[in-house]
Amino acid sequence: MTTQTTPSRSILKRGALLAGAATLGIGLAAGIADGALRFDHPAFAQPIQLSGVQTQLPSFADMVEKVKPAVVSVRVKQTIDAADDGQGSLDDLPPGLRRFFEQQQPPRAQRPSRPEPRQGMSQGSGFFISQDGYVVTNNHVVDKASEVQLVTDDGKTLNAKVIGTDPRTDLALLKVTEGGSFPFVQLAPAKPRIGDWVLAVGNPFGLGGTVTAGIVSAQGRDIGSGPYDDFLQIDAAVNRGNSGGPTFNQKGEVVGVNTAIFSPSGGNVGIAFAVPASTVEQVVSALKKDGTVSRGFIGVQIQPVTPEIAEAAGLKQPHGALVAAAERNGPAAKAGIKRGDTILSVDGVSIKDARELSRKIATYAPGSKVKITVWRDGKEREIGFEVGRQPAA
Repeated sequence: MTTQTTPSRSILKRGALLAGAATLGIGLAAGIADGALRFDHPAFAQPIQLSGVQTQLPSFADMVEKVKPAVVSVRVKQTIDAADDGQGSLDDLPPGLRRFFEQQQPPRAQRPSRPEPRQGMSQGSGFFISQDGYVVTNNHVVDKASEVQLVTDDGKTLNAKVIGTDPRTDLALLKVTEGGSFPFVQLAPAKPRIGDWVLAVGNPFGLGGTVTAGIVSAQGRDIGSGPYDDFLQIDAAVNRGNSGGPTFNQKGEVVGVNTAIFSPSGGNVGIAFAVPASTVEQVVSALKKDGTVSRGFIGVQIQPVTPEIAEAAGLKQPHGALVAAAERNGPAAKAGIKRGDTILSVDGVSIKDARELSRKIATYAPGSKVKITVWRDGKEREIGFEVGRQPAA
């Protein structure tokens, strides 16, 4: 999320996670444009010829009229940490070098004082999920917020407060501080199919309500942002400022919350990622109730089961999650799960891989009792397990 005060540093910190040797990154799609906008020639929809029948691309106009009033621009005043003094930390240097550099520094009383924290501004998107003023957006949009305002589609400015945030899924729940009745949208009860049309609505580059269309390109994407990655990939244009905005299906239901883009330049290249509605529903429910999200925790280090490992362990197929280590006094160790076990299922539901195990356990409330099936010494064993509580992020 870009700020007006230090755009380049903010973009570097939030805007790019390097992917391999290429200079491509997973960029958080929040903030305001850093330079002038460039408008190219308009594109016109062309009729498509299918088996001798001429068809026209779908119009989203009716649906836009229905859902656009529920989408808001999120303006955030935030506290920015004081700039680094350029000296860096000496703590990680070898003792000899650390003493040398300490001797070169002026006495502490003569050193310039560090600048005070300052205020910055940023923008993102969000949408009403209830008539009484609850709004969903991204955690990174409101991170370190000291003041939050919502600008509605008709230009009205509303003050809002942060009810709760969940950094692990990058979701946040806001609430309008004044009373009123607000237009809202509903979360979709089911995931869209790959190839389904979707519509993204948001506040790219601070321009205000903007609508873009595309399709669902993929499901279950892991972009390396955390253990619960399960993103929808869409090709509707999403840019900085779209973060926290909704993606709709053709029924006008929210199928995802736009969170990140994959881009070599920071702009849209047709690959964007949205948190699925099923995840949003779980997180919002917890945030509304407690202001935080409590997740189940198993307390193991896990690794994939490769074909070689499966063959050595006597498994017919390479599936499940291999326990590399069980945390001392953790939930798994207390239940008797140990290094070398392969976790095959939880409550009878097969576990495909390590990532699926993390997501599955996270769906249980701490303290829940479940049955875990492990492969040990060439045979299956069923172990009773009490789900632990995920440590704070």
